[in-house]
Amino acid sequence: MATISIFGGGAWGRALAFAFSQKNEVKIISRKNLCNLAPNIIQVDTKEGLKSEFFIIAIATNALRDWLENISLPKESKILSASKGIETKNSAFVSDIYENFTSQKNIVYLCGPSFASEVIQSLPCALVLHSRNLLLAREFGRFFPNFIKTYISPDVIGGEIAGAYKNVIAIAGGICDGLNLGANAKASLLARGLVEMSRFGETFGGKMETFLGLSGAGDLFLTSNSKMSRNYRVGLGLAQGLKIDEILNSLGEVAEGVVTAQAIKQISLKEKIHTPIAREVCAIIEGKDVKESLNTLMDK
Repeated sequence: MATISIFGGGAWGRALAFAFSQKNEVKIISRKNLCNLAPNIIQVDTKEGLKSEFFIIAIATNALRDWLENISLPKESKILSASKGIETKNSAFVSDIYENFTSQKNIVYLCGPSFASEVIQSLPCALVLHSRNLLLAREFGRFFPNFIKTYISPDVIGGEIAGAYKNVIAIAGGICDGLNLGANAKASLLARGLVEMSRFGETFGGKMETFLGLSGAGDLFLTSNSKMSRNYRVGLGLAQGLKIDEILNSLGEVAEGVVTAQAIKQISLKEKIHTPIAREVCAIIEGKDVKESLNTLMDK
């Protein structure tokens, strides 16, 4: 039995604490009282949490850099990163952020279709562990409960771009359903969204098999079709004409796709990548009329 510390008490951090507690002792660092999740979970302070050999970090991407600067992780920490998104300020991928604080041989990136609410019910799912250190990925793989099947991939950049980009397409999916555009339109949106995600990812060395697999298509289809997805609910709100601040306040939790859309726009302009769906999502978030955006997409 391993001892694993989890940093991040949001929905995903809580779900991972529950999942890993099935086979391991879990220390969770959170201001919320989470000890009732499972018997093997204990709530500790940061100092105690840093004594573990294995860490799971489920911090929102735009807060990750500041968190790492203040935490002083042990040099040889073994990390499972559960953050998804692209840092807006520096247009940085999650792996870029970690480069400043630890070696990539110490990090595994968790990707794939996984609603926190279903994980915490022990419902079956399959996830991918992306890492440049496949031995470490396999080591983390042994800690997962029986209801989660894991696969191993060396494609770090593909996995993290897929995990970030699908949140933007999920917002578009919510808009599509909120406008009652129909099944034909939704299928077209998701198919083109997958192409767009792949084109963006391949620019940075991501592999097509990643975008067609669990980390890409699997996560995309999940988050673009369910009200359990915060990003999908953002899209529904935008389709109703609500302002983004109203929507985010009502959610009460982070919807990574909102800031990721801005980051993708910045990067695609700089790198001259064709990303029409992401750009229109960004424009809608900034106040463009949703029907005008639809016309823009149909005309291109």
